[in-house]
Amino acid sequence: MTYAEAVQFLYSLRLFGAKFGLENTFKLAALAGNPQDKLRFVHVAGTNGKGSTCAMLESIYRAAGWHVGLFTSPHLVSFRERIQVNRRLVPENEVVRLVSEMQPLLKQFPADHHPTFFEVVTVMALKYFAAQKCDLVIWETGLGGRLDSTNIVTPLASVITNIAFDHQQWLGDTLGKIAAEKAGIIKPGVPVITAADEPEALKVIEEVAKKQNAPLIKVGPAASPPPSQNGKSETVPVPALSLIGDHQKINAALALAAVGTLQDKIPVSAAAIRGGLAAVDWPGRLQLIQKPNGRKILLDGAHNVAGATALREALEKNFPAAGCVLILGALRDKDWRHICEVLAPLATRIFTVPVASERTAEAGELAAACGPANPAAATFACASLSEALDQSADAPFIVVTGSLYLVGEALEMRGLSPAGGGERGLNEWTAPRPASVLQ
Repeated sequence: MTYAEAVQFLYSLRLFGAKFGLENTFKLAALAGNPQDKLRFVHVAGTNGKGSTCAMLESIYRAAGWHVGLFTSPHLVSFRERIQVNRRLVPENEVVRLVSEMQPLLKQFPADHHPTFFEVVTVMALKYFAAQKCDLVIWETGLGGRLDSTNIVTPLASVITNIAFDHQQWLGDTLGKIAAEKAGIIKPGVPVITAADEPEALKVIEEVAKKQNAPLIKVGPAASPPPSQNGKSETVPVPALSLIGDHQKINAALALAAVGTLQDKIPVSAAAIRGGLAAVDWPGRLQLIQKPNGRKILLDGAHNVAGATALREALEKNFPAAGCVLILGALRDKDWRHICEVLAPLATRIFTVPVASERTAEAGELAAACGPANPAAATFACASLSEALDQSADAPFIVVTGSLYLVGEALEMRGLSPAGGGERGLNEWTAPRPASVLQ
């Protein structure tokens, strides 16, 4: 089997759609020898900031000399981004090996219960991390938490970044319902750290933590600082960050609290914390690219209203006089109208584009939503990202946003990410029925 053939096999798993539930993943992991039992995890859920918080945790523990696995989704360009050890993408030959080892296991499932793409990739990641003898795995949920495939592990700590509206059609139409799905990663007696501050959501997390007898640490502007080892409360300042945006300070505080909680199990020095946060790299999230001619391109995968608001605040604070050209693409199952309303007022010109996805919102619809939000800006609906970039070639400052899929396309076009060989389509998935998540 070649790497291209392995990727094609992964593509074939899309036929089985997506579904919530742990039965298949537990069975598949058992057939693979339960590799999760050989590993230690920090399990991360939440609406926004999961990936950034995971990247911070990975960078801190790697700076401390630990051998760290990182599991995230979606990938921007290459499938191999999803599974990393010490920030090295899983090698192509390892993907081939893992796929080859999974194929006979999949034959032990009836056709109407065949594992999905994400279930298979979850177990592939567990096998790889166990083979690599990782000291710790930073383990990001895919969607939700309670019935997400990643929830077959019992972590050292559970992290819930925040709760906002996204994926309501599957996770619920209130913050309380969404929080209940995210809080499903809380395990008996396992500490949980959260930056959630919406009262309705926080109440649910508190109730689940109490029921599970899980120590709860709240992080954020209104939260009490965690107690130090001598029992006194103290404020731990967030060291310098390599990532732009005030929201990243909350993510960093969350990572710091998790590291502090696990100091007795996985010790980390203050120097490693400072070094890890200063060096953290997380492409596609307020990623600033500066060209030799002074031109700036900011890439950010703000794909929901909370993410768009964080992007707007970062632009207003860090680039107050820039006046950006906005290139915007979004998925139609997102709240794209409100995303347009949040971001359009910042732009001098707006180019809307389709996202390379079956679920894309139409560029014309995006343009129609942006126009009233910023009548002073010229708005153009383009047939592609390439066309939008060509038409904005004279702009000193461009923001490409609205979807991680679009950001991935921009990175691939500019040669700023490992070549994916057409692997971005692996991010596509068929949505489960809304009722399935509430079973």
